Amino acid sequence: MKVAVVGATGMVGEVMLKVLAERNFPITELLLVASERSVGKKMTYKNKEYTVIGLADAVTAKPEIAIFSAGGDTSTEWAPKFAEVGTTVIDNSSAWRMDPTKKLVVPEINADQLTKEDKIIANPNCSTIQLVMVLAPLHKKYKMKRVVISTYQSVSGTGVKAVQQLENEIAGIQGEMAYPYPIGRNALPHCDVFLENGYTKEEMKLAREPQKIFDDRTFSITATAVRIPTAGGHSESVNVQFENDFDLTEVRKLLSETAGVIVQDNPDTNTYPMPIYAHDKDDVFVGRIRRDETQRNTLNMWIVADNLRKGAATNAVQIGEYLVAHNLV
Repeated sequence: MKVAVVGATGMVGEVMLKVLAERNFPITELLLVASERSVGKKMTYKNKEYTVIGLADAVTAKPEIAIFSAGGDTSTEWAPKFAEVGTTVIDNSSAWRMDPTKKLVVPEINADQLTKEDKIIANPNCSTIQLVMVLAPLHKKYKMKRVVISTYQSVSGTGVKAVQQLENEIAGIQGEMAYPYPIGRNALPHCDVFLENGYTKEEMKLAREPQKIFDDRTFSITATAVRIPTAGGHSESVNVQFENDFDLTEVRKLLSETAGVIVQDNPDTNTYPMPIYAHDKDDVFVGRIRRDETQRNTLNMWIVADNLRKGAATNAVQIGEYLVAHNLV
């Protein structure tokens, strides 16, 4: 199993390598791939040193799987070139997510749609993944009508430059700015770029991607995405209106029985999900589960996950594991 990690030197790429090692992914040959400026750099995987190669060399090597985390432009240009030589690409950028010819996959929900013909597979947005992991069992049981989300997203979702900006501000150092304003002691209602409709791209990803993952457009989602000064882990306040009524005890039971979801919900002991607890974990945490007393059949929840792991790297690796287990590569 020859595996290429494209964008290996980036923030998600490094987590990708960590997750591949932890989960003992069956790699016989590993290709670490990055942009020209990183070619020749040395990196370590499982105590072995590797030299970073360029994209053209990686295509020539014809890996079975290429996991991309190198930005949309790189994916748009290079994913088809890998696919042409028979490589199955798992892409972590937004480039292919809403392409009607490509599958958008969260393994626990819809990996069974994958076939050998799927040569470019899209990994959903980090905020979407943790959301649908919790919504999936509830939608199946009670049928969603409308979802309202407010996110509280960490600076790591923007990248290394944003993490550095926050660290500089905490240390009182003037440095390069990833955001148009300070992020320390602040909250920016501005994740990704603004679109003509007044929403940001991140908000529209949250509105559209779950419908594609569930293959269901009978429910609607509206979102406000906010960047906050946490180093890692995204949080979401989620309000869901269902067609059918629910019992809170049953909701908690359903969620606690869902693979990859952990319920942390006990106000008596101040038990609720927080980014600090989600750090470096692959699970999605849900708590503050309560009825919306202003609206029929409506539930409030608080959902937290490590955006670099289940929100990116882990989900991509799990797709790879599914492909291997089902002989699709």
